[in-house]
Amino acid sequence: MVSNPVVRVIHSRELLWNLTLRELRAKYRRSFLGWTWSLLNPLTVVLIYGFAFGVVLGATAPIGTSSGIQNFAFFLLSGTLPWGFFSMVTNTSMVSLVGNAGLVRKVAFPRELLVLAQSIFGLTQFSIEISVLTVVMLIAGVGVLPYIPVTIYMMLMLMLFATGVGMILAALNVYFRDLNYLWQVLLQIYFFAIPIIYSPESMKERLSDHPTVLWILEWNPMAVYVRGFRHTLYDGAAPSLARIVMMFVYAVVMCAIGLSIFIRLNKRIAEEL
Repeated sequence: MVSNPVVRVIHSRELLWNLTLRELRAKYRRSFLGWTWSLLNPLTVVLIYGFAFGVVLGATAPIGTSSGIQNFAFFLLSGTLPWGFFSMVTNTSMVSLVGNAGLVRKVAFPRELLVLAQSIFGLTQFSIEISVLTVVMLIAGVGVLPYIPVTIYMMLMLMLFATGVGMILAALNVYFRDLNYLWQVLLQIYFFAIPIIYSPESMKERLSDHPTVLWILEWNPMAVYVRGFRHTLYDGAAPSLARIVMMFVYAVVMCAIGLSIFIRLNKRIAEEL
């Protein structure tokens, strides 16, 4: 079941490339700032959350374990960039089939390519953002260079994880159009289950009587990825081996689940569209 679509994708790699190019060209077409928006959007989020939590609520960033820096903006960026990538890939993947209904109904091709094209497009934008942040952290004196291979590994694992979720959402959205609105609500809830605007260490004392909640905050999938990026980009250190392994496990398992559900629902997608 799984090997067949994988082989089809490999054989259709030229089509995948063309679909990805279409997304890249269309993203900021007729936009004056173009790809600069890929940098301005996360910066806007940092400014908003930085003001709300850093200025109004007086939140402070933890000191980087190896870097020694303490900067709330850098702390936020290292968490919001991977979260933004996950959010973008899942949102765009969810509407990839519905948005290409005419193509799906008329042409026979591996439909999972539409989701993969969104993931590759998102990875391109994510790479630009991470590259800029890496340069900024180097200027700030954080020793991120030795951990660039680990960062690239985490980017690929996060892409696979987001692709698996995207395949589930894309297939379900064909049958349940309210899913788009429901997913936005779930994303908002999930955001606060991830240590983006707070550090897990700050929650350990407050939730010491709730070990289950602490475990969820530390080991839910996006928390593992966000903490990994924060280790390499903010702390200037490598994630633990357990976290590196868990990233791989989450990516592979979610891809397998996503592909399985996509294949099961794929049979009637053209009819439903």
